[in-house]
Amino acid sequence: MSSNQLASEPSAYLKSAAHQPVHWSPWGDAAFARAQQEKKPILLDIGAVWCHWCHVMDGESYEDAAVAELLNRDFVCIKVDRDERPDVDARYQRAVQALSGQGGWPLTAFLTPEGEVFFGGTYFPPDNNAYGRPGFRRVLMEIARAFREEQERVTTNARAIREHVVQTLDEAKPGVVNADLVSGAADQMAKLFDVRYGGFGSAPKFPHPAASEFLLARWHDSRGGLAWQREIVEKTLTGMARGGVRDHLGGGFHRYSVDERWIVPHFEKMSYDNSELLRAYLSAYQAFGTPLFKEVATGIVDWVRDVMADKDQGAFATSQDADLTFGDDGDYWTWTVDEAKSDLTAREYTVASSVFDIQDTGEMHHNPKKNVLWWKQDPASDDDWPVLRTAMKKLKAARDRRQAPFVDRTAYVNWNAMMSGAFLQAGAVLDRPECNALALKVLARIWSEAWDVGSGMCHVLGGGRREPRGMLDDNVQAAAAFLDAYEATGETSWLDRATQVMTYCGKAHADDTPGYFDIAGTNGTAYLATRAKPVQDAPTPSPNGVAAIVLARLSALTDKSEWRERLDRHLAGFAGSARELSLYGSTLLRAVDWAVHPITRIEVAGPSGEGPACAMHLLALQTYRPRKVVVRKIADRPAATVCVGTTCSLPVSTPEQLAGLLEA
Repeated sequence: MSSNQLASEPSAYLKSAAHQPVHWSPWGDAAFARAQQEKKPILLDIGAVWCHWCHVMDGESYEDAAVAELLNRDFVCIKVDRDERPDVDARYQRAVQALSGQGGWPLTAFLTPEGEVFFGGTYFPPDNNAYGRPGFRRVLMEIARAFREEQERVTTNARAIREHVVQTLDEAKPGVVNADLVSGAADQMAKLFDVRYGGFGSAPKFPHPAASEFLLARWHDSRGGLAWQREIVEKTLTGMARGGVRDHLGGGFHRYSVDERWIVPHFEKMSYDNSELLRAYLSAYQAFGTPLFKEVATGIVDWVRDVMADKDQGAFATSQDADLTFGDDGDYWTWTVDEAKSDLTAREYTVASSVFDIQDTGEMHHNPKKNVLWWKQDPASDDDWPVLRTAMKKLKAARDRRQAPFVDRTAYVNWNAMMSGAFLQAGAVLDRPECNALALKVLARIWSEAWDVGSGMCHVLGGGRREPRGMLDDNVQAAAAFLDAYEATGETSWLDRATQVMTYCGKAHADDTPGYFDIAGTNGTAYLATRAKPVQDAPTPSPNGVAAIVLARLSALTDKSEWRERLDRHLAGFAGSARELSLYGSTLLRAVDWAVHPITRIEVAGPSGEGPACAMHLLALQTYRPRKVVVRKIADRPAATVCVGTTCSLPVSTPEQLAGLLEA
């Protein structure tokens, strides 16, 4: 079968469709020019290699010769990888949400030859009435007919949707920045909290790690006085840790849970989720000392190091698929009674099946014998714990013998920076220097390979990929991680790098209004002619929220007023949105918290290498404080000071004395 234009594309998602009979083109001017020349509508498919329903729609429709014939005759077909082109995805998601009330992947949008949406949806089943949605073939025939015969209606529709998209892309909304904004947002989050199972809202349930971090800070600031804030954080993190959304054998978390109890996940594992969850569990362990949270954080680190890390090159992979083949729904991750029994002794099976709820009828609809492992109850007696640990090791070894789902090894700068920052926190909190070494290697590579003084960060690390570039998220996440590296090592080169990146953002991503644009320039194609100012966490931290936290940290680390001025202006431009977004603006709200409450600055001086200064530096990094910065300086004698707001302690010279200061 002749391949379409996707075989030579670097994206794993595009490559996976190279064999399909659809005449796919990658996103670019050539495809739009052809649509204009042939006067045909465009079918835009946006998905990802880890996306279960994308694989389903590929198998049902795009690999079907009859569907391909319709598409090739009446449409110009463009396929986009949402991880490669988040800028394209962000805009077309808005358009389809405006039309159908929902977005997600696969995103199936029908565009005019100029790139304007006039109809769209997400997953379309091959035949009518499946899942209560119209069949894809019928949709294609109707769209092609409408485009030919009702040009005016199509154009009017497209124009209305475009106006809506352009308006909603700018999420800046001015408001007053004060402490009420923070306490009001915490109250809003409490209303969305699921008292029974933890987390926010009902099914499907996504982790909201930034909200946990935000509420943890609120609890700490109340000197532990507000028990409800602690309860939300503990119940949420414990619920996820016990649920099937956590991989109990291999470590790390699946993307989300389809039920409110966190039991049945969508099984893909994303780098960005795990980096943010790693930070949330580390912070909660630092604050509460809960052994479970340390265990969960250790599991994430081990999974990333075993499966996702390229230790030689210095890179983190993007995602691990849910499935092996079309129609397999998480079979690699789940167990039948017979599968579990065949690898365990009778006693091991008895203990493991009661803890993990392994039954003849499991949780998976496509194969009811398959069980998701979730922690239903603790072992019945102390003697059972070692038996359980042995059983888990054996199940993990048995699972390792199965063919594992695909890992997308593309190294995106934004997500590599996020994981590096989380690994630096893990290196300190779990006292694992190998985490620091890997994180610093990745960050050094980002600086040497991805950064260009004139055009900022590129999006993909390695493979000589200079394009796409000019995305705010790559720049601000790199700057945030460089500050983490500065705090962890005391090397001023990292601070200089963060400063350079944020200075670049001030030139390339800003105009005379507050906030940063998501792309540095416009490339003129359709919706990309309009720049966005995103502030919603969807699902990754909003780049304007991250930028604000970076500005706050730069202000605290350097004492330079220009950073504080930028922060105040930035937050004033978004404060109105922060109030409305609440849970979905958690990253921005964390930045507001930095702006309105006192910052803790721990400064440690002394010789480098082993000794009291090094021990005090590690203690400073390990101690939980919201809005904390750590400065390490080289000097002859060990000395540490702690400043909270404008009040500073006298210097101390031993870790014990520093611990006493931090307690106070």
